[in-house]
Amino acid sequence: MSTYRFEALLRPRSIAFAGAGAREGSLGRAVLENLRAAGFPGPLWPVNPRHDTVDGIPCVPSVADLAAAPDLVVIAAPPAAVPEIVAEAGRKGAGAAVILTADLGEAPGDAGPQARALGRRYGLRLLGPNSIGLAVPGAKLNASLLARAPAPGDLALVSQSGTIASGIVEWAARRDVGFSAVLSLGRACDVDVADCLDHFASDLGTRAILLCLKTVPDARKFMSAARAAARAKPVVVLRTGRHEAAPRRIETHTGALAKPDAVYRAAFRRAGLLAVEDLDEMFSAVETLGRQRPFPGKRLAILTNGRGIGVLAADRLADRGGTLAEITPAPGLGPGTALGPEAGPGNPVDLGIDADAAAYETALAPLLADRANDAVLAIHVPTARSDGTAVAAAIAGTVRRAQAASGRRKPVFAVSLGEDAAATRLLTEAGIPRFATDSDAVEGFLHLVHYREAQDDLMRTPDSLPRDFAPDVEAARAIVARALKQGATWLDPLGVADLLKAYDIPSVPLTLAPDIDAAASAAWPILAQGGTVALKVVSPDIVHKSDIGGVRLDLTSEADVREAARAILARARRERPEARITGFAVQPMVRKGRRRELIAGLAEDPTFGPVVVFGRGGTAVEVIDDRALGLPPLDLALASELIARTRVARRLAAYRDVPAADTRAVALVLVKLAQLAADLPQVRELDINPLLADASGAVALDARVMICRDPRKPGRPARGRGHPRFAIRPYPVEWERTMMLKGRRILVRPVRPEDEGMFRAFFQSVSEEDLRLRFFSPVREFSHAFLVRLTQLDYARAIAFVAIDVETGAMLGAVRLHADANHESGEYAILIRSDRKGTGLGYALMRLMIDWARAEGIRRVEGSVLAENRPMLAVCRRLGFTVHPDREDMGVMKVALAMA
Repeated sequence: MSTYRFEALLRPRSIAFAGAGAREGSLGRAVLENLRAAGFPGPLWPVNPRHDTVDGIPCVPSVADLAAAPDLVVIAAPPAAVPEIVAEAGRKGAGAAVILTADLGEAPGDAGPQARALGRRYGLRLLGPNSIGLAVPGAKLNASLLARAPAPGDLALVSQSGTIASGIVEWAARRDVGFSAVLSLGRACDVDVADCLDHFASDLGTRAILLCLKTVPDARKFMSAARAAARAKPVVVLRTGRHEAAPRRIETHTGALAKPDAVYRAAFRRAGLLAVEDLDEMFSAVETLGRQRPFPGKRLAILTNGRGIGVLAADRLADRGGTLAEITPAPGLGPGTALGPEAGPGNPVDLGIDADAAAYETALAPLLADRANDAVLAIHVPTARSDGTAVAAAIAGTVRRAQAASGRRKPVFAVSLGEDAAATRLLTEAGIPRFATDSDAVEGFLHLVHYREAQDDLMRTPDSLPRDFAPDVEAARAIVARALKQGATWLDPLGVADLLKAYDIPSVPLTLAPDIDAAASAAWPILAQGGTVALKVVSPDIVHKSDIGGVRLDLTSEADVREAARAILARARRERPEARITGFAVQPMVRKGRRRELIAGLAEDPTFGPVVVFGRGGTAVEVIDDRALGLPPLDLALASELIARTRVARRLAAYRDVPAADTRAVALVLVKLAQLAADLPQVRELDINPLLADASGAVALDARVMICRDPRKPGRPARGRGHPRFAIRPYPVEWERTMMLKGRRILVRPVRPEDEGMFRAFFQSVSEEDLRLRFFSPVREFSHAFLVRLTQLDYARAIAFVAIDVETGAMLGAVRLHADANHESGEYAILIRSDRKGTGLGYALMRLMIDWARAEGIRRVEGSVLAENRPMLAVCRRLGFTVHPDREDMGVMKVALAMA
């Protein structure tokens, strides 16, 4: 339901409190006191059948007895009474309810599911149950159990845990950090993290969002909301329970590497969220985001009155992957000095233990003006000759003067060792984050750096895939279907080889031999050419062949092959007597040489579905644990970033006399695996280990594939349209069309991220007048950021169809539709190349866009058209749109189409 009726939840005009009480220490009393202390300006109606008044306020026995419908109902009643209160609130016309009551149960027939069903029946939004409530300081609303009312501010805090939310509010109160809202979700039977992300992403009063969560109930909904929110403002996420065991049986190396926390972190990274590991890091992020805005660059200058503490900060920066700025000498301050006689050379800049306020002012001013750094960390260690309050005043004053002089504010972070309330106040008033330690300050600086890097990643345009990459999907599906028909859980080696071939993933040739004699015969052609043989046991019951000695290498004769086969059979029967042995895989021996051993594959996560795994390969892959994970779908940019996050990526570069491996070939393998996951939902896990890579490319030496008949098992419900297992909706290939218009063959397909260059060329071919009609003002330049927003879509929320001339490859036009957060209405826009107007292309694109909206369940398509754009208005009327003037601008016509 997303942001539906959020106004009633967060900005209510009236509140009813079911369960309000006067007993000291009771839940109803505590929340009522908080509501009254916050100064809520609207009517507050206690509801309690056992009292006539509560705390001096007249009380009614039930919500049904209220004289008017409240916007918000707060519920602190016994569990059994909650469903009926929800029903009464819905019938009365309330918009939302906060359920503070715990222990409602989750089994069918329990109070929890009953309340949820009744809330949905009446369109009543529910926060909770087991919530400690919510607070919106700007609305003077505190319907919570928070020990302290949060101060007004521009940070939104959304937490599944009430205690963590309370702890952050307590911490923030001591540092004058305020909130636009604080929500405790509890068990989240209705309002969830994704709903809150959608709301606060567009909330003008919220500058950053803080999330505390343990689980994500709906991965696709969460990822869609998170990606949209992260493009709008910083989102910091802390996940609890990071080291809990995976709730599934591990079958492959990739499955073992895809631990739940690693998958969550991959999801957060893909969405552009800033993940932190503990409350200290969260507090550091809160301190930073509460005072500073994200900035470009990552070079930090450190100013300190102690060399030791400055070096500690520099060490911490290096440990965390930060960049120490080069200090530019200030002119006229003398040779051999960086900033003047007070400062030692280099970075950190050491002012000396006796540095006073004047020394800090003299040194800080040129650092703020220096373009060679992007931010400054000022550290002060109190001494008998250096007053912390005076130094803080000097830092604050210098920052203000620099901003007034230049019109720009360079980020400044401050460390003041020791408790100095006056110094903290001065820094806070100047908007400078103040930290207790150098380590916390460096973390705060890096939070903003990493956020900016995440934004840059979201805006990056991927390389185009090779034009000749066209997987044989039908052949791949037939391979899997045959194996499933035979009752197999694992593809046999020939099936695996054929599957890799269908996706153009190079692999070592393989012959399947049913017995010892056949293995020797299969080995002979390899041996006759001077090669050696690798022999592997084939069994649907033995996943890791090396564990039972089921692999023999470097066999040089038929006798060696026979002896190795007998030894493999003997050991397999001894160690795995129940295993079915179906034969042997015979392959030419591949020398590792200068090739790097990698692992690549697919794993299945119970929350986020398929996950692409990459890392260092070999038999010790799980011990080494050098891996990175990514959620499909992948493009080459995402795949390359996935590779770069591993330690083994450094070995892929050239070193000594070893040439660099072809990392693009490795990245392409990962992209192909992601596509395989989309095409073949029956593939549950896939291991390529090792994947050998060198300058000539990448080749799969060994692989295994686990399949199942029902890809949603175990316990995975289908989610939304498109691929049911993907947390991120993949490219909707099913919407590709070919049509004939005026004798020309036109390909119409959804827009892809790599289309940026095509869009740039298209806009250059459109007349200035047509651009004005589309964008409502003259447009001369199209920036990278603008084009990225047009080409990098969340297919769960938006679609854009591009029309391409098949003969020339030129873009002829595009139409797009962006749905609202509730997926009820969408706003469209369309632009046709000037020389293609009047060919029927605009009408055809509009029809396709409407078909997509109808298939998505969108109820209403809307748009704004300049009144002078008569051809577009005529197309809209022909398609059944209503047309009426915009009340706020008579030069604009509003068009709308209700879906049947």
